[in-house]
Parts: sequence; structure tokens; C-alpha cells
Amino acid sequence: MKEADVVIIGGSAAGPVAGVTVRRHYKEASVLLVRQENKAMVPCGIPYIFGTVGSPDKNVIPDALLSNNGIELMIDEVTSVDRASKTLTTKGGELVGYEKLILAIGSVPVRPPIPGMNLENVFPVWKDSDFLGQAQQVMGKAKDIVIIGGGFIGAEMADECKKIGDVNVTIVEILPHCLLLALDEEFCCAAESKLEERGIKIITGNGVKTIIGDGKVNAVELQSGDKVKADVVIIGIGAVPNTELAKDMDLKIGEARGIWVDEYMRTSDENIFAIGDCADKFSFFTKKPSGLRLASIATVEARIAGANVFELKRKNKGVIGVFATAFGDFAVAAAGLTEKAARDAGFDIVIGEAAAVDKHPGSMPDAKEVKIKLIVDRETGKLIGGELSGGITTGEMANIIAAFIQSEVTADEVATFQMGTQPCLTASPIVYQIVNAAEQALTKLR
Repeated sequence: MKEADVVIIGGSAAGPVAGVTVRRHYKEASVLLVRQENKAMVPCGIPYIFGTVGSPDKNVIPDALLSNNGIELMIDEVTSVDRASKTLTTKGGELVGYEKLILAIGSVPVRPPIPGMNLENVFPVWKDSDFLGQAQQVMGKAKDIVIIGGGFIGAEMADECKKIGDVNVTIVEILPHCLLLALDEEFCCAAESKLEERGIKIITGNGVKTIIGDGKVNAVELQSGDKVKADVVIIGIGAVPNTELAKDMDLKIGEARGIWVDEYMRTSDENIFAIGDCADKFSFFTKKPSGLRLASIATVEARIAGANVFELKRKNKGVIGVFATAFGDFAVAAAGLTEKAARDAGFDIVIGEAAAVDKHPGSMPDAKEVKIKLIVDRETGKLIGGELSGGITTGEMANIIAAFIQSEVTADEVATFQMGTQPCLTASPIVYQIVNAAEQALTKLR
């Protein structure tokens, strides 16, 4: 029987980070990571396989991350875990003993109950290199691609599919706008305009009734009755926690359908941790269950669990939600609550807005206007959300906002924080967008 102090099941974003964190905190512990995929995909890079990157092989988490940190890798599928004997069994017949176990078993794509889902050339977004390679081959010959779902994955997929060649790409989104779960309407509209400029057709407020074909897809019928030609359909409407193994182990399942965990990322068995998409989440703001599942959240949870396996050192504060995407040189980003989400959650808020170019002076090459909207809780003055659009600097600006939110910084503290500015890299300190938006919010608080 093989044995390790810490066994990690799953090798996507969360698993390797958990292993590295264990190694950093407990240098003498033996660590084994078990995953069933020959190659671990970079989750957020999957849309770019079909255009910018060009191959699943160029979107891989390198195994050197494990070997360089003294983490043993086993390519196999875990079929059962015996909590009483603290052992697991694999499909390949291995019996592995553990002292502590970390479940990083991810999620599975949502497969909506649409007739025709099983037709040839209908692809959910699986994190599997071989599957994605097959999808890429089919898409390379396609003339009409329909993407069901206009969230970040769907929108990025659409933009990348346009790079394949002379292909018609259509997004079908049941909500009034693409990206509406992460952004307020004005930012959604700006993103939709950019996608349309890049040749993508967008159908919103309309779902798919049926996927049509004789063995192989040839069209989709919308709920409105309209039909859209399609020789490839991509399902990009999200994912649900992979909890099958946890249920077989009789671990508690949480309110958001993930594996229940406490603030230390421990499951209902104190020797077993769960992290990433498979684990339940709660909101940083309301402490209520959350459906957010992001690679960035997974790695935070991995760093909490990895530090806590033998000694409780870190606590999970809940998910903030930090998003960003780009279509060409135009980007949108968000951190925390949108204006709508904040109001729906019962917060009394004020809004601060500002816009300025992301270099200074504005005559600098490639300068882009960046618009920002900050959401501030009126009662406490704390920053609880922010949204941006414009140049690609918006991605890191959203991270700055997230740091303010997590640290419970007030609008007044945002307005007086000491930033570094440089003509080639940032807006002028005179018009620095985050600061000026905070100042505008403060005028409404007084």
C-alpha cells in the first residue's frame, strides 16, 4: 500500500496550489496528488485554445510545479475512499493511505434539459485536453457556431471562435444582456457593442428550445420560434460542483450544492478538506450561500486548506467575486457587488463614478479611457463593489478594488490612499480613477 501524509485528489487550479502550500508550511510532510487527466488544463485559458493559443497543449499547468516542490503525482482515478481506514482506492487498483485528505475534484458543466443535447458536435466545456482537442478539430471546419450562454466563458468563446476563420458566431443568452450576473447593465452594453463590432451576433432575452439535427446538429430553435443555423453548438452556461465522490463518502453537502466546509475548509470529517469548485461557498458580504465558482477563488481556498492541514492557521472570509475579460483592446472588470446586487441584498448605497485615460498625458501612445463605478455602503462608508471598462489595465484595477473590499476600507481611505503613477503605465495622479470615484461617492455621503 502506498502512503502519504497528505493526499490531494484533483489537479486543476486548486490541487497543485494546495500541494505547494502544504510543502511551504510543513516541509517534512509527504504529499501525493492524484488526478485522472494526463494533462491538467489552465481553466480560464480554455476559450483561448480555439483562437489565440491555438492548441490544448499550450494551455497546460506544468507538472514541474509539482515535481519542483517535492509533490508526487499519480495519474489515476479515485473510485472510493474509506474514511474509517483513511485509505482510497483507484481505478488502476492502487490502495493509498493518508493522514489528511484534500478534495479538489472540481465541477462538471451544466447540461440543460434541451432536446438534442446528445447530437454530434454539441460540446459542453469539459476541462479535458483530449476532448478539447477533438472539439477544436470540428470547430476548425465549422461555418456556423452557436454558443448557448453569454457569461464570461460564452463571450470569450465567441470572440475566440471568430479567430478560427470565415465563421458565423452567435451567442444566445436567456437574460436581457450578456455578462449580466457580474456587471451592471451599462457595462454589459459596452461589452456587447464591442463583441458586435468584432462580428459576433448576440441574441438576448431568448433561450434555446431545441437543438436540431439528424445525428449531427444543423440548427437551434429558440424559444421565440426562430431558428439559427449551427454545425457546432457550445454549451457555456456554467458548472455545478462535482460531489459524487463526496456523497459516496457520506460527507455533508451544503446549501449551495457543494461539499459543506467550515471556515478552515474542513468538511464534516475533520481529516478531510474540500477546496475549489466542489466546495460550498458563502458571500463575503451577506454570509449567505454563494454560487460563485472561479479559479481565483479555488486557489485562495487551496492556500487556506494547505496551511490548515495539520494546524489551523487561516480562515475563509467568503467570496468577493473578482472578474475581468477582454475583447481585443477593450476590457471590462468587476469586484464585489454590482449596484443591482447590492440593492437586492438590502444595502443602502451611494455610487461614485470617474473616467480618465490610463496613461498621462492622454497623447501617450495606446492610451485608453477607463471608466470606473464604485459602490459604497452608506451606513459604514465601506467600499463593497466596483466595475470598470476600457483598456486592459482594468484587470489589475479590479484587483486593487478587491483588496480594498477585503480589507474593509472606507471611501475616505480610498480617496487618500497613496498610489504610484507613471506616464506609460497609469492615469495621472490628478485624475486617478479609483480616487476620484471615491471622492464623488463621499460628496453623496456627506
